[in-house]
Amino acid sequence: MKISELFKKEKKTFSFEFFPPKDQISAIEFGINAGQLMKLSPSFVSVTYGAGGKTQDRTFELVDFFQNTLGLNTMAHYTCVNASKEKIKQDMEYLKEKNIENLMLLRGDPPEGRENLTPNPDGFDHASDLISFVRKHYDFCIGGAAYPETHVEASSEDEDLQNLKKKIEAGTDFLVTQMFFDNTYFFDFLERARSFGINCPIIPGIIPVTNYKQIKKFADLSGAKIPQSMIDQMEPYQDDPDAMYKIGVEIATKQARELLNQGTDGIHFYTLNKSHAAVEIYEELANEFPEIKKRYEKSFSPHIRY
Repeated sequence: MKISELFKKEKKTFSFEFFPPKDQISAIEFGINAGQLMKLSPSFVSVTYGAGGKTQDRTFELVDFFQNTLGLNTMAHYTCVNASKEKIKQDMEYLKEKNIENLMLLRGDPPEGRENLTPNPDGFDHASDLISFVRKHYDFCIGGAAYPETHVEASSEDEDLQNLKKKIEAGTDFLVTQMFFDNTYFFDFLERARSFGINCPIIPGIIPVTNYKQIKKFADLSGAKIPQSMIDQMEPYQDDPDAMYKIGVEIATKQARELLNQGTDGIHFYTLNKSHAAVEIYEELANEFPEIKKRYEKSFSPHIRY
């Protein structure tokens, strides 16, 4: 089902992001963790891949498995970095043949070891160009990325919103935000986006941080600012994994609770292919929000096809 149709049927969507496991051991861990998350009956799941298009083949295989073996509503990430128009057409045809209806279309990051992008002379430089191309030739439901704290390459908030508006005008149906740790940034962004005429659903993306060393890494990758209060809570327990896990779950639960109470369009969990934190957060929220309780009690039943 197209995610745009889901918004007509569900008050809020609850979704999880995965990435392909890198080896056999990771695949076993992934299967266990993904299985736990599937019990939560997500509205949809998304599958990403590495910078520069790395792991794209494994991403497509996982998308196929989620959609056609498990019967999950699946969204495939797709970037235009290094891709020619012909390559994009081939990939779109493949995803269409695999019954994928939902795409997250992105520009993408440079390959590892390179700071700058090298545009493909027969490709696209911006996500909005990719979105326009796919919208013109195909009938996918298209998601786009939004940045509550402004894209790291944008010179100002207004420039960032102008670029976001281009994505909407090019054919984006909904937006999912980059991770953030302070809801103030999201609510401020949402107000500015609406005043800018961006009226599509905007799903906030959150990540449970259960490892102190992850904090700086996430901040560097996403440009997200880490609240001092969060650092103060975690720093004294950085060498205590159990305490860190508990604090991370508490912080993410509080964040999700506030977002839902303020009427957001749902929650998108960046899972890091882990299950326990997301499951605990979901269970806690199910006690407070009927739409989550109903989904949690329903539980996902895979439609295995061999």
